Amino acid sequence: MRPETSNPLTLDEHRKLGRELRATHARLRQLCDVVVGVYGPNNRAAFSFQKLSEAMERACQDLETQATRDVGGYPGESFYL
Repeated sequence: MRPETSNPLTLDEHRKLGRELRATHARLRQLCDVVVGVYGPNNRAAFSFQKLSEAMERACQDLETQATRDVGGYPGESFYL
């Protein structure tokens, strides 16, 4: 991981982080589906998984916005979504 600095992420860093977060979010959605399927949507654990998945979605949206600021945007390329 890169050391803490005030410099924005580079294009390659956004691409790499985006790949990792997309894969993580996809797996989280799969696990959420399992927990909700087993325990139902009103179960506390299932509810927590749903909230976690929603938070991951928001983080990816925020990082997508940040990537556009950092690297000027690349038409047709989505880093995090």
